[in-house]
Amino acid sequence: MSKSSNEPGLNIEQVRLISDLRIMHAKVYELFEIVSVIKKRHDEGSIRRFSDHAMLDQDIKRVDEIYLWFVRLKEEGLRLTESNREEPAVLKGLKIV
Repeated sequence: MSKSSNEPGLNIEQVRLISDLRIMHAKVYELFEIVSVIKKRHDEGSIRRFSDHAMLDQDIKRVDEIYLWFVRLKEEGLRLTESNREEPAVLKGLKIV
């Protein structure tokens, strides 16, 4: 991965963000895999019956918060994508025949 000599390098906060995001991606994958195995091996009634209810409820709340954050990121990404797809102002209102 070569960079042009005139492109500025990443600052420390950008490097930290990239590192944090890579860790997050790994942990999300890990959580997905663990949950998939539990769902495959056990029915929901057993999971509820044998779980630490307070801890399970806390886990559910945390995952809900994470899910809502991902939804906000997704919506913002869709808005940015849509704004980038808009026709240039020069072409707006012109009919193509």
